[in-house]
Amino acid sequence: MVQSLRFLLSRRWAVFALVVVLLAYAAWWLGEWQFGRLDDRKQSNAIIRANEARDPAPVEAVLTRAAAVDEDQEWRQVTATGTYDTDNTIIVRYRSGPSGEPGVDVVVPLVTASGDTLVVDRGFLQIDTRSADIGDVPPAPSGEVTITGWVRVDGSGDSTEVADLSARAINSQRIGEAIGRPTYGGFVDLATEAPDPDSPLLLRELPELDNGPHFFYGLQWWFFGVLALFGFGYLAYDELKRGPRGERPHRPQRPERVRRTNVPAAYQRKG
Repeated sequence: MVQSLRFLLSRRWAVFALVVVLLAYAAWWLGEWQFGRLDDRKQSNAIIRANEARDPAPVEAVLTRAAAVDEDQEWRQVTATGTYDTDNTIIVRYRSGPSGEPGVDVVVPLVTASGDTLVVDRGFLQIDTRSADIGDVPPAPSGEVTITGWVRVDGSGDSTEVADLSARAINSQRIGEAIGRPTYGGFVDLATEAPDPDSPLLLRELPELDNGPHFFYGLQWWFFGVLALFGFGYLAYDELKRGPRGERPHRPQRPERVRRTNVPAAYQRKG
């Protein structure tokens, strides 16, 4: 038996085995990665559920100036009172609505009595994809305004750069630098504002709290790894029993079957 398995020590089979081992390891690692993402998703969902159930808190009790938002505070509801700085409205481009329609987010700084500024994403405005002009932005309420909103973590990267009061992602520090005002770290997605605006924007929906496809993706990757190992074993068994494929005798071709019929030749279909 040992002698008959010596073909596994050939260069061809050694390379084949190495490739299969690498594929199986990669599939196992990718499966573990998906299950790790599943655990992260569950933890994040638990935090969101807990924060959504809590009563709104004053913004100064949750956010601080120029400090990053703690991950366990995201989607906490806060309240703030102040005046909208509409002259420094920031347009966040390349956003999509609930049905995939193109648009922008309208971000307006809210200057509080303490002098600190809260970055407020007031909602989504649909635009025409054929034009770079966003048109008239519905005005925010004037005078003193009280808002409630959901705490969000700042975006990062080059997309947060503010140029001409426009950006592709929201970062409170970048916005504060652009408008020359100190801001709270993080921002809020608007939930309510009083007084009500004349033309309300489309408010951002709360995140879905499902576990996503990570469990099934993880199983798929592990299945691919097992399949690679099974395929190697099957091909090795096949060669053990029948020898190398290139050295196997050819099977004799079966004689062509002659169709038998009782129909006279004159009436048989030609071709």
